[in-house]
Amino acid sequence: MRIIRQIPVVAFSLLPAAAMAQNTADWWKPFSAINSGDTAWIMTSSALVLFMTLPGLALFYGGMVRKKNLLSTMMHSFSIAALVSVLWMVAGYSLAFTPGNAFIGGFERLFLNGMSVDIHKEMLTVSPNAGTIPETVFMFFQMTFAIISTAIITGAFAERMKYSAMMLFSGLWMMLVYVPTAHWVWGGGFMGEGGVLDYAGGTVVHINAGIAGLVAAVVLGKRVGYGKEAMPPHNMALTLTGAAMLWVGWFGFNAGSAVAANASAGMAMAVTQIAAAFAALAWLVCEKIAGNRPSALGLASGAVAGLVGITPAAGFVDPQGAMWIGILTAIACYFSSVVLKYKLGYDDSLDAFGIHGFGGLVGAVLTGIFFSNQIFGGDTTIGSQLFIQVKDALTTVIYSGVMSFIILKAVGLVCGGLRVERDVEREGLDLNVHGERVE
Repeated sequence: MRIIRQIPVVAFSLLPAAAMAQNTADWWKPFSAINSGDTAWIMTSSALVLFMTLPGLALFYGGMVRKKNLLSTMMHSFSIAALVSVLWMVAGYSLAFTPGNAFIGGFERLFLNGMSVDIHKEMLTVSPNAGTIPETVFMFFQMTFAIISTAIITGAFAERMKYSAMMLFSGLWMMLVYVPTAHWVWGGGFMGEGGVLDYAGGTVVHINAGIAGLVAAVVLGKRVGYGKEAMPPHNMALTLTGAAMLWVGWFGFNAGSAVAANASAGMAMAVTQIAAAFAALAWLVCEKIAGNRPSALGLASGAVAGLVGITPAAGFVDPQGAMWIGILTAIACYFSSVVLKYKLGYDDSLDAFGIHGFGGLVGAVLTGIFFSNQIFGGDTTIGSQLFIQVKDALTTVIYSGVMSFIILKAVGLVCGGLRVERDVEREGLDLNVHGERVE
């Protein structure tokens, strides 16, 4: 693991000194260059994206597990929010979004060094990625993406992973997997330069986290009694409430990714709602065709699937494209979560892969089909763009899958195993791991 963690640093150190040095004057702009409307919108979007994790994802996942694991499942989201915030401040932001090379960023902002405001000179720092808002706002907006990406994975191994192992895995995964891929797509890396379309994280967030979840589910193995005992959600009211929070927060996720209050943000907001609505209804239709009654879990799952599918396409497609992305992603995720998972026999507890991984893959591919050059100002063809989308999606699958496997194995050695004891799992993690439970 020590060698693996040093790879980005070693690669970066091979660059010429001139390439490593960033003119610090480039980071500073006068107060007058800051757009108050853009700033207010991205601050609002940042709060909305954090709201997706706390309390959105915590409630969404918490309602789907058995009552004996409610607190432990919600603890995952809250703990990761704190852990990732610290790591993002220490090194994550710098390595993802400061100038470096095609694979990793630089060290300009370790511990957020140099990010400040000079009141006397009426100057403040901005990011090269967003020149009309303070860099602090851009940094925090991107921090919330790192938080929810890492938290999504926990749905795959809910009800059976040690808390210590979960925390160590989450921290290492965020730094070694999320940070590099964020740089590849959004920070000046090879995917972004190669023309991939990922407006708000279909590749960086959903494929990345979903594949990690699948690997974790396979490595940890099935829950005790899985396939033999009923494991229904204990409180669908919590799950629906969490799904509603995710739906609302997603407008900050997608429309905020314009990093401005402009027409692109407006289109992203509109197509987000359209895709989610069509997907929610499409999932219910799938349930009807399968001979089942319309379920609250199906409605929530369909809406989230549509939101995942439209994420990479939000600023690149028109409303008609969003409609088809919502419908097709819902059908694909229904197949993955309701059919494929049971055919293959893996225990993805809360469908982290079934919704986010599979939905992210479908959304990334559909973005290469339904994009509009008129909307995003490009001049690419469907054939060439589709090739880029598929190539970079597969690259992310391989990188996230291999690295997640290595990290899990290393964490298992450090923590004396990844899973809680069988008796602990039977009795529940709330009481045994955290000494608390819901009455």
